[in-house]
Amino acid sequence: MEETLKQDESHCIKIVLFGPESTGKTILAKKLATHFNTLWVPEFSRIYAENKAKLHEVLTQDDVLPIAEGQMALENKLTKQADKLLICDTDLLETKVYSEAYYQDFTSERLNKFATENYYNLYFLTNIDLPWEPDGIRDKPHERETMFQAFQKALEIHQKPYILLSGNLTNRFEVAVKHINELLKK
Repeated sequence: MEETLKQDESHCIKIVLFGPESTGKTILAKKLATHFNTLWVPEFSRIYAENKAKLHEVLTQDDVLPIAEGQMALENKLTKQADKLLICDTDLLETKVYSEAYYQDFTSERLNKFATENYYNLYFLTNIDLPWEPDGIRDKPHERETMFQAFQKALEIHQKPYILLSGNLTNRFEVAVKHINELLKK
């Protein structure tokens, strides 16, 4: 069971878009994957939440580990198909941050272990300076600053390499491309 959260070995450069809801992560992931002619890993929690919403159900803390397992299954599958670069719309550390925000009494040693042990070359922390947009799943428009601080704190506590992306989507894209190109040159 523990292996379902473990990241498969890979020589790919892995990039994570990381941050609160409605900060352009998915748009940026798709755009970067297209630009670099590579694959991107969708956010499994969105797919999972949308499926529950169709059944008129809401997410609970019992959904955290299935979401984490689904995220890693997607990432591991796409890692095998990617050549030199993989763009991840999220990772287990983001799942951990959200689980702590929504379910204060939830703890999982498995999630904590792999959220911090799985390796990514670079995180792009997406700032909250874009307008919040409702989409039927997002639900924290008044907690953006608190959520942003939680994401930034997680990166700093776990010493993850990150670049802050701010400004409009074009600016975020240009900054991300510059940093990815630097990684690809190494």
